[in-house]
Amino acid sequence: MADDLPEIAVWDPDEVSIRVARGFQVRDVLREVRDILMIDLGAPASRGELLICFCGMRVEFPRELAPCGAAAPVG
Repeated sequence: MADDLPEIAVWDPDEVSIRVARGFQVRDVLREVRDILMIDLGAPASRGELLICFCGMRVEFPRELAPCGAAAPVG
């Protein structure tokens, strides 16, 4: 999670990660990350809070999202 991003979620190809801005609703974050994965990276469609990377692995979320009742880190 980061401060001062221009959008809710930003794909960083150099870091092979998606940075997520603080302070947004979990549903908005999930929608933005899902769009990046599917549209920009060609990941398969996923439903609910489980997101799948284009490589087929489950996407891990920052711990800051876990208290919201959704998107807990995958271990």
